[in-house]
Amino acid sequence: MPVWNEKYETMKREELAQLQLERLQETLIRVYRRVSYYHNLFNKINFDPLDVSTLSDLKKIPYTTKDTLRLAYPYDMFAVPLREVVRIQSTYGTTGQPLIVGYTKNDIGHWTELTARVLSAGGVTEDDIIQICFPYGLFTGGLGFHYGAERIGASVIPSSEADIENQIIIMKDYRTTALTCTPSHAAWLCEVLEEKGVTPAELSLRKGLFGAEPWSESLRKEIEENLAISATDNYGITEIIGPGISFECANKSGLHISEDHFIPEIINPDTGDVLGWGEKGELVITTITKEAYPLIRYRTGDITHLSYEGCSCGRTFVKMERVFERNDDMIILNGQNMFPLQFEQILTEVIGRTPNYQLIIDKKDNLDKLEIQIEVSGDFFFDEMKKLTKIELQIIKGVKERFDFIPEIKLIEPKTIKRYLKKQKVIDRRYH
Repeated sequence: MPVWNEKYETMKREELAQLQLERLQETLIRVYRRVSYYHNLFNKINFDPLDVSTLSDLKKIPYTTKDTLRLAYPYDMFAVPLREVVRIQSTYGTTGQPLIVGYTKNDIGHWTELTARVLSAGGVTEDDIIQICFPYGLFTGGLGFHYGAERIGASVIPSSEADIENQIIIMKDYRTTALTCTPSHAAWLCEVLEEKGVTPAELSLRKGLFGAEPWSESLRKEIEENLAISATDNYGITEIIGPGISFECANKSGLHISEDHFIPEIINPDTGDVLGWGEKGELVITTITKEAYPLIRYRTGDITHLSYEGCSCGRTFVKMERVFERNDDMIILNGQNMFPLQFEQILTEVIGRTPNYQLIIDKKDNLDKLEIQIEVSGDFFFDEMKKLTKIELQIIKGVKERFDFIPEIKLIEPKTIKRYLKKQKVIDRRYH
């Protein structure tokens, strides 16, 4: 089972803790001296970074949030002068003000190392031809994986946002062996391949590395079966570094966090209390090698838990559960909290596969209403109405049992819902 950097990925826990402490001390001194937000914050709480002697001292510092970063737009959170920043990237800003991040030359080197770990753990080697279907631009996915793949020595096809049919042509003609994109893009690829009658045997594809959005085990299974590949998950967010924070190995039993670069914590998202190992809550990350854009105790909004259970791959890093929920993905309907993947699970159980779907939220007579739009195969529309009615009733029953309310169900023809590189699962019209 491949390990890209055995020196760090298999480091003894005691040595790793010492390395983390040294790097944390350097980072805290850096942000105190160079980032006005942290300088003012540390003074306000009487926190002296020179007094840090244990990792537990980190808990004395308040959390950094997305609102903190938005208020600092564009460059006030940078810890180096702009002349030392060799690259600037950002989030899409779909939930508000875009978040601008910067990288020094050393940051790019660390990022390349981290994505090489992700790709290596997913089975990518110098013998692979990897097709990168993430956008190349301000979004971090494309360039992040590109540099890591080149570090490994793989042949890189930067197909980026090419039309899906062209992606398939490239995949066949260039004999792509590894694919990296969002899971929803991979699912879309499966649909088009089936429509065109292209079988997995006609492709050279063997492995897929998917991330940038939550996805279910049932969807993983479908993608693996439809493409005849092994699919692994990976996790990253732009504010921290992009892809490369954590990754699955071949065991697929949790994502290894590169703790030589990040210190993870789990907190209660409502109270902010730090939770124990194994308890589910919001992931908080402190960067300890970032130069241009270091963040202390950053609330990611992602819900998971941590585990120190050993792994036969040999890595000693803590593992995080795959992210199935995000605080900012949470839907609140008439005071009740729920997440898109909970609906996806119901739909998969009823239909027998993971359909393309969308949740439309609106308000009527001061009450929240939910319409679930679901694409079903064309055969259903030429079959008896009983089958369609049965599907609708089963979905309503599943939602009623889990959430105690009745949604509206709208079964629609294939390709009705617009495809995106990153799926837009929820449209909320209540506040428009």
